[in-house]
This record gives sequence, structure tokens and C-alpha cells, in this order.
Amino acid sequence: MTLKLYNSAFAPSPRRVRMYAAEKGIALELIEVNIAEGATRSADFLSVNSLGETPVLEREDGSRVTESLAICRWLEELNPEPNLFGDDAEERLAINRYIDRVMFRLYVPTTEVFRHTHEFWIGRIEQVPAFGELQRKTVRAEYVALDTALADREFLARDRFSMADIVAFTSIDFGKVAGLRVGDDLPALKRWYEAIRARPSARA
Repeated sequence: MTLKLYNSAFAPSPRRVRMYAAEKGIALELIEVNIAEGATRSADFLSVNSLGETPVLEREDGSRVTESLAICRWLEELNPEPNLFGDDAEERLAINRYIDRVMFRLYVPTTEVFRHTHEFWIGRIEQVPAFGELQRKTVRAEYVALDTALADREFLARDRFSMADIVAFTSIDFGKVAGLRVGDDLPALKRWYEAIRARPSARA
């Protein structure tokens, strides 16, 4: 089956899918959509996804799937091993709980820091720098909470690598562009981050 992924190389959401696919050994044909050049707002791309966002997965029959987590969950249904979303109800609960937590408490605030404090967005959106700085505090608070959670375990949700680790890692890595970094004052989170960064899939 040929799967095409409309991708933006530096955006965190497509990276989630690329990293997931790399862990599973799923081949994807990447179609690059350059956000900086406005390609996501072009008529051609809007015919692919009217929201003007990547990633978009184009399946063999030509149908398309949007939203990174929906794409990964669909791929998991077809390729259940190695399992990244949980192999029973309790494990799925633990992993999905962390996915939801990280998406809302880390990823979304991180994007708001970027949007409201970075020069890339000047003239593209109405920036509110004070809001961006407030969200920076939210991100920092979640870093501290995750550091505490990781003090006695290797991975976020369970005793093995999962989609929760992918979502958290890509969110934290994306934060670098807005000056958000995991420092030595967060030893457990930094250890976890370096371990995930060393995985081959982190370079996908």
C-alpha cells in the first residue's frame, strides 16, 4: 500500500507521524508543503485540506486523513505491532491519558509561545506578547510536573516506549524555536529527553 504524507519538515504535528511511522517501519512518501513560503494557504493545498494544515495522509484509494493522532491511530489499527498505543484496556488508558495531558498542557501552550513571541509571526497574526509569556510559564510548570513523573521511571506512560513519549518529545523539541529548553535543573526530564532524542526515529 502506498501512503503519501503531506509534510512540513519543521512542524511538530507532521513530525509526530514521521516518528511514529519510523518506529513501526511504515514507509511514507513525503510531499513537502513549505509553511514559511505560504504553501499551506495555496489553492492547491487547500483542495487537499481546507484547514490549511499539515499533516495529511493520502491513502492508496486517494482518500485523505487529517490530524496527526487520528493518522497514527488508523495506522495502528493496520499495523498493531510493535504496539505504541497499548495492548489492553489499562495500557491504552494510561497511554491515552498522557497523550491528552501533553497535548493540552504542553503542546498547545508551546505553540502559543511560538505564535505570540517569535518574529516569524509578525505580520501573519495579531500577536499578544504578554499572552505568549504567560503560556511560557504554563509550559515551564508542565516541564516541572513531567520531571517529577519521570523521577522513578524510564518512559512517560508505562514501562516501555509509547505514543505518549512521541507526543511529548516532539512538543518539547519544537519549543526550542521559542527559547523553551529542558535544563539541568530538570534532571529526570532531561535524561528522558536525551534518551528519546537518541532513538533513530527522532531523526525521521
